[in-house]
Amino acid sequence: MLNIAICDDESAQIEYLTSLVCEWAKSSGTVFSVSGFLSAEAFLFKYEEDKNFDILLLDIQMKAMDGIELAEIIRKSNSSIQIVFITGFPDYISRGYDVSALHYLIKPVENEKLSEVLSKACKNLKKEDKFILLSVDNESFKISLKDIIFVEAFGHSSSVVCENGEFNVKLPISDISKMLDESFVQCHRSYIANLQHISRITKTDVVFDSDKSIPVSRRMYNDVNMAFIKFYRGSIK
Repeated sequence: MLNIAICDDESAQIEYLTSLVCEWAKSSGTVFSVSGFLSAEAFLFKYEEDKNFDILLLDIQMKAMDGIELAEIIRKSNSSIQIVFITGFPDYISRGYDVSALHYLIKPVENEKLSEVLSKACKNLKKEDKFILLSVDNESFKISLKDIIFVEAFGHSSSVVCENGEFNVKLPISDISKMLDESFVQCHRSYIANLQHISRITKTDVVFDSDKSIPVSRRMYNDVNMAFIKFYRGSIK
């Protein structure tokens, strides 16, 4: 299911965009949910609890925190969410390049243009979303790489810790490592971390957005820190 958020400080605009989203979803056969937020702060409060949003239709000009500021916060931990800026003034468009916005729509938003952007966002999400298949107690589980926070080794077994649970598999961490992509980095002989979920790195620990931490070895620290820096500078696509 596609999770779409609309953040605008005008309730009438949220209602209008919601109606357009519903029309697009019906015509494209997309299963979706849509949530409206009247401020950047309201969205951020919800986002801290649940990061499972795929597309964000975001007004730029809002009271207190504006759309650009919100996007900058989101991009610190989430490179895959498709952000579409909505503005009444073209002059604001130049402010959004640093947060990798998918597109800009000028108010009043046209149905056809929004439909095109939503379809493009879906294509991008399909390209980015990679999965692995794990066998746990004779059951097979399809797990999205972006949902994996870290992997921990226990002898010849491993624990794959995700946003929605933990999967204990009878595979060594070396085998799990081969299934992962460049979004992951080995930070200790017993741990692999997902760069997308890291909030900071100290000399002794990798700290995630949830404030949970795992150790980083002295030998691996420089490589881990460099991978983290490159990832958030956009070197990894």
